[in-house]
Amino acid sequence: MKKVTRRWLSVLMVPMMLLMTIGIHTPAANAESSLGIHVDGAILIDADSGKVLYEENADKALGIASMTKMMTEYLMFEALEEGTISWDQEYRVNGYTYAVSQDRRLSNVPLRRDGTYTIRELYEAVAIYSANAATIAIAETIAGTEAEFIKLMNAKAEELGLTDYKFVNSTGLNNNDLQGMHPSGTGEKDENVMPARSVAKLAYHLLQDYPEVLETTKISKKVFREGTEDAINMDNWNFMLPGLVYEYPGVDGLKTGTTEFAGHCFTGTATRADKRVIAVVMNAVDTKGVGSYQARFDATRALFDYGFSQFTETELLPAGHQFKKQKTLGVIKGKEKKVGIATKEPVSMLIRNSEKKEYEPELVLDKKLVKDGKVQAPLKKGTVIGHVKLVKKDGSDLGFIDGETAGTEVVTTEEVKKAGWFSLTMGAIGDFFASAWKSSTGFVKGLFD
Repeated sequence: MKKVTRRWLSVLMVPMMLLMTIGIHTPAANAESSLGIHVDGAILIDADSGKVLYEENADKALGIASMTKMMTEYLMFEALEEGTISWDQEYRVNGYTYAVSQDRRLSNVPLRRDGTYTIRELYEAVAIYSANAATIAIAETIAGTEAEFIKLMNAKAEELGLTDYKFVNSTGLNNNDLQGMHPSGTGEKDENVMPARSVAKLAYHLLQDYPEVLETTKISKKVFREGTEDAINMDNWNFMLPGLVYEYPGVDGLKTGTTEFAGHCFTGTATRADKRVIAVVMNAVDTKGVGSYQARFDATRALFDYGFSQFTETELLPAGHQFKKQKTLGVIKGKEKKVGIATKEPVSMLIRNSEKKEYEPELVLDKKLVKDGKVQAPLKKGTVIGHVKLVKKDGSDLGFIDGETAGTEVVTTEEVKKAGWFSLTMGAIGDFFASAWKSSTGFVKGLFD
C-alpha cells in the first residue's frame, strides 16, 4: 500500500518576536497530564507526514536551550548544499570562541588558541556533545559573525513557518554565559525561546530536508581529535541512545537542551518498524517538581510509548474512490455531457487504533477549473480537478505540524474530447429552443395562476 500525504492547505505563519521577561526561571510542578508526564509543554508528531499525535501546552513560547542547535545544523547543511562552505573548510579560533571553549561548566570541546578545525570536526562536536564554542565557530564560518548568523536564523524560521520564536545566539546558552561577548543587539541575560510546536516543526524540516543528520546524532560516544594531545571523549547527552542509561529501542536523535531558564528539554526521534515519530518535551520535572535528565527522558519515553502503541498507519481511502454524492461532473463543450471523477491514489494516515470510521472524505474542487459543477472540454484522463481531505467527524483531530491535510488529488476517470463545430452549433440551437420553450410555458402557465 502506498502512503500518500499531500499538503493542500498551506498556512501562512507570521513570526512574532517576543520580549522575554528577565529573571530566574523556577521549574513548575505541572499537573500530571493524561500521559502521566510533568512538563511545561510537549508535542508528538509523525516524522513522515507531520501529523500531530499529541500536544500539551504546545503553543506557549518557552526556553529551548541547546535545542537551538537544530537551527544551526539546518543552516549548516543548507550552506554545504549550496557550496558556500565545505566539510574540509578550516575555521581559525578567535578570542571569542577560545574563551567560550575553555569554560568547562558548559558543554565544550576545548579549542586551541589560534588553532584550526574543520567544519566536520566542529559539527560532530555539536551534534554529539552539544559543544557550544564549536557551534559559534560554525555560525561565524557561515555568516562572518554570530550577530549576522542570528539574522539567518530568524529568516529561516519565518520561511519554515515557525511562530513565537526569539533567537539571541546560535547555541541556546543564556547570553550571560558568553562572557560579555554575546551578539550585538541582544540583551545580556536573553535566551532563545520557542513553543513546542515550533520546535517540532523545526525538527520535522531538519529530518525531511537533511536526514543525514541522524548519521551523527545516533553516535553515542566518540573521541574528538583522537590520537592527538587534544583528544577528548565526547559522550552524547541523548541518554536514550542504544547502550546508554535511558536506552529506548529505535532512538537515533535528536537534540537535548538544559539551562536554568529553560529547564530540562529534549527533542527526540525514534523508529519502530516503518514508523518514525518526533517528541518534544520542555521543562520536564518529576512528581516533586524537580527537573532532571531522567525527568525529560521519562517524559519522552511516555510519548514514544503512546505513539507506537496507540497509532497505526491506516488506509482511509483506496485509489479510485468515488464520492457517493458526486461521482461525475458536468462537461461544457464536450462530446460527453458528464465525466467521472475519483481519487488518484490511496490515502493513508497515522491514526489512533479503531478510529478509521471516525474520518470521512471531503471533496474540494478547484474553483478555477470547476464552475457551477461543470468543467470545460477537452479533458485528458487523469486531469486534476481538485483534491480530497479527510475530516474527523467530531472535529477533534489535531491536524498536521505544517497545516497540511491528509489527502490526494481527485482526477477525471476518462478522456472527454471537445465537440466539433457542428455539434456545438446544434447544441447551442437546442439550448436556445429549450430556453425559449421553458420561457413560453412559464408565461402561459402564469396566465392561469
